[in-house]
Amino acid sequence: MSVLLDSDVVIEVLRSRDLPVMEQWHSLADSGEAILFSPVTAAEIWAGLRAEERQPTAQLFNFLTCVQADYSTGELAGQLLLRFSKSHGLKIADALIAASAIQHKAALWTRNRNHYPMPELNFYN
Repeated sequence: MSVLLDSDVVIEVLRSRDLPVMEQWHSLADSGEAILFSPVTAAEIWAGLRAEERQPTAQLFNFLTCVQADYSTGELAGQLLLRFSKSHGLKIADALIAASAIQHKAALWTRNRNHYPMPELNFYN
């Protein structure tokens, strides 16, 4: 099973403040499972960094695998937006992250499950 990290989890791992998240992180990192992220997550994280956070952030992303976002990712994200933007307030970044997880058959690790109402999406933990 592969796991795709949502931006909120990446932030928690970088901060290392939440003990349950860090325990799960260490367990996952030691498991040998593929740990993935979306380019959208990278953009969200890098957009909010301070200078002193750049090196540890680059080290974390180097440990992970970035999934490709291509036309089919955009098409699926668009379909998800059509289905869930009005009823659930789905935003484009979350639609792209969800589409990436679905396409790569990865469980999504997020602390904001209410952002992802898609029944075809699997969650980590």
